[in-house]
Amino acid sequence: MVRLVIADGIAEVVLDAPYRLNAVDVRALEDLAAAYDEAAAGVQEGTVRALVLRGEGRAFCAGRNLGAITFEDDDAYEFLDATLTPLLRTMAAFPAPTFAAAQGACLGVGLGLLIATDVVYVAEDAKIGSPFANLGLMLDSGGHWLFTERLGSHRALDLMYTGDLMTGADAVAGGLFSRAVPAADLLEFTRTKADRAARGPLQSLVASHQLVGRIRDERLGLWEAIRGENDAQGVLGSSEDYREGLAAFREKRQPRFGGQ
Repeated sequence: MVRLVIADGIAEVVLDAPYRLNAVDVRALEDLAAAYDEAAAGVQEGTVRALVLRGEGRAFCAGRNLGAITFEDDDAYEFLDATLTPLLRTMAAFPAPTFAAAQGACLGVGLGLLIATDVVYVAEDAKIGSPFANLGLMLDSGGHWLFTERLGSHRALDLMYTGDLMTGADAVAGGLFSRAVPAADLLEFTRTKADRAARGPLQSLVASHQLVGRIRDERLGLWEAIRGENDAQGVLGSSEDYREGLAAFREKRQPRFGGQ
């Protein structure tokens, strides 16, 4: 149910089970991890400079495929800790800019896949939230962190207690994701932004990704962040991409970055 297409410097990873709203099981997550590994190898080979994650059909991902499990056989901890969490770490550490185009249902595991993506664009009418109160479970896949960090504890618990869903437009207004666009324009919009990143200075973009991650995860203060910028800029200042960018500026033309 996972397809990988690499073309023009962009790896497009597609959840392709629209008949079940791209709900995932262990096999699907393993296939997703394999797709990211293959795309990461493409970064090293110079054939991939950005990645787009999307879902086929009317939903991005409705979460875990609950229809394929039984209460007696299910081990939620094993599913999350042994399969999903390593995948999310792999996704978050991808060595090039990552983008997601999310339409329709973005629930549970689907929400986690978005959390592990650098830039998320959602359809204005997407459905995002925590329906776990109807299952006797709790929000997982990083949802507690996302809702509390971005929305505050009161709004986070409101969504978890009630199971109410947010639209994509409301989620962006609340600071969960980057931008909301009409559903009909979502994929083209996302591909355009990914193409722009793919043509950019890869080493510089990855350096920003790493520093933003440290600011978020290590709670860096202003002066620690500035030191991180200074250190990275010192490295980038001797790169071929900087040489090309400076030459293009002086010659009043578009730069042609090579990722070096």
